[in-house]
Amino acid sequence: MEERVHFASDGLKLAGVLHVPDGLQKGERRPAFMVLHGFGSNKDSSVPTAATKLFTSLGYVVLRFDMRGCGESEGRRGRTICLEQVEDTRHALEYLQTRDDVQKDRIAVYGQSFGAAVAVYSAGVEPRIAACISTGGWGHGEKKFRKQHEGDAWARFAAMMKKGSEMRKRGETLMVPRYDIVPIRPELRSHVAQGSILEFPYEVVESMYAFNANEVVGKIAPRPLLLMHAAHDTVTPTEQSVDLFQHAGQPTDLHLVAGVDHFMLSEGNSLVMDILRDWLAQRFPAR
Repeated sequence: MEERVHFASDGLKLAGVLHVPDGLQKGERRPAFMVLHGFGSNKDSSVPTAATKLFTSLGYVVLRFDMRGCGESEGRRGRTICLEQVEDTRHALEYLQTRDDVQKDRIAVYGQSFGAAVAVYSAGVEPRIAACISTGGWGHGEKKFRKQHEGDAWARFAAMMKKGSEMRKRGETLMVPRYDIVPIRPELRSHVAQGSILEFPYEVVESMYAFNANEVVGKIAPRPLLLMHAAHDTVTPTEQSVDLFQHAGQPTDLHLVAGVDHFMLSEGNSLVMDILRDWLAQRFPAR
């Protein structure tokens, strides 16, 4: 069963879809998942919908929602500021805690790419989040950008940042194309959801550059954390999840998967889904 829902975050109305698993009895409470979409994407993109389908089939209540400024949610379009998305995640948690079908102390978070970085940071600073799963995530914005823009590309990226900073001081806003921020090979762009934002204000680049989930990931323990990454990720450097693992406490599991790329949950790889099922059964069971 699906239900379109709304909840407030810092005075903005955020749009979501709540999924209730089959067989849920009246008065029964289940663990829940918040599903966070990627950079400038939305709740209807391929990875969040694939994650939602899996989690619901395993018996969890699932909320996938649009961050502020994305999809159907209110907010300045394209203003995808990392710490503001952490606040959106916190308010999604508080919404789920009001539900009669959710176990209030067993609400987990799942995120993909940008959403994975937000998920890890959120779990690190919000002790009410019971577990965290990150796929294709990152923990250090500057290091991520330097790897994504290697060689001559770094000089162009640094020049863009300098220009954006100078314009901001003059009260002006530099708009930056999506693929100038996060390069994605043309053959992978079919995974970018319809309706995704294709241009962002420079302040988004600044927020990503300064975002450092490595600083808080160690605070997730002893709650369980799963880090998954393509062994060769052409979008987010694989080393970002390795670094997160090195900064994390226990129990934390890291899986690097061959034969997939950045959008691993929507690529139809059965190994990816088997890893998720087995990890959930051991670390965060639905029953």
